[in-house]
Amino acid sequence: MAIDNDTVKKVALLAQLKVDDDKLDETRDAFNKILNWVAQLDEVDTQGVEPLVSVHEQTLICREDVVTDGNKKDEILANAPLKEFGYFAVPKVVE
Repeated sequence: MAIDNDTVKKVALLAQLKVDDDKLDETRDAFNKILNWVAQLDEVDTQGVEPLVSVHEQTLICREDVVTDGNKKDEILANAPLKEFGYFAVPKVVE
């Protein structure tokens, strides 16, 4: 699949890229090289190959969910840079 300069302009517009007119041919050639590389990937036989989720084979260790009563307000507010009346205080952002 080869693309032309009009397609390069359209893709550049959609991707919000600025491509000068004198660089259109160079950009078109680069896009075509990328598309040729992707076409080569289509030739790889992937029958019977499981999809790869991660390169590391590990299982996540899940902790048991335990419902607590919370009641840790003082511990939570201990790290607050500014607190008032038992709540986080933040600067006003909307006037």
